[in-house]
Amino acid sequence: LRITDRKKDLIKTSGGKYIAPQELENGLKSEPLVSQVMIVGDRRKFVSALITVSEENAQRLAEQEGFEAESYAALTQRPEVRRRIEAAIEALNAKLPSYATIKKFAILDHDWTQDTGEITPTLKVKRQVVGPRYRQIIDGFYDGESYGV
Repeated sequence: LRITDRKKDLIKTSGGKYIAPQELENGLKSEPLVSQVMIVGDRRKFVSALITVSEENAQRLAEQEGFEAESYAALTQRPEVRRRIEAAIEALNAKLPSYATIKKFAILDHDWTQDTGEITPTLKVKRQVVGPRYRQIIDGFYDGESYGV
């Protein structure tokens, strides 16, 4: 017996497949640039992700790659940051069945905090807060607006 996630957090795709989002989220967090992740896809055709970037590790990448360490928001949108996160998603997807692979994602220009109510004191994402707050971005994944992998 292996417990992968809380039953209430399981995602059921429109194809009827169940996915444990925490497994995918933890896999993406192995990339040092990734601060927080929320996997979405309940009753949808495919799985997508909202991603926040670690400011400290993004600054470190800027120093290593030799580009200007602008504001945090600008740093999150740098092509170097995007490439690293895309590579992490592709590596994770290679280990997953096709129905569980992340097809689209968005890198947010700010991190989630307890103060804004998006994470708990134990740094878990509050899905019931983040989902509605970022509904427009999430809907954009399925309307063809957001980035693909």
